[in-house]
Amino acid sequence: QVRLVESGGGLVDPGESLRLSCKASGRILPINARAWYRQGPGKERELVAGLVSNGATRYLDSVKGRFSISRDKPGTEIFLQMNSLQPEDTAVYYCNFKTSYGDYWGQGTQVTVSS
Repeated sequence: QVRLVESGGGLVDPGESLRLSCKASGRILPINARAWYRQGPGKERELVAGLVSNGATRYLDSVKGRFSISRDKPGTEIFLQMNSLQPEDTAVYYCNFKTSYGDYWGQGTQVTVSS
């Protein structure tokens, strides 16, 4: 069983930055892709940034140029660098690891952007 734990959320002013982390533990299966999702108030969960095994990345249009997904060398920890945060980025952010045996999710970390 894989366990994912996020950290790094918080309350920031518009224009500020945050860096989210997601650490995997347990029986680490071959991981096909890693991603960050978010779910804002009254909204559906959406893909924010994805990273596949060949290094290719994918971003939600509204975060392109502001957010960056990365991983550590072992691939058991991923990060989301979020710059120039805006109120519309307010959401619970979840990390996701996709394996051949299914998807694993973290518990979520709250990001609130407000002046």
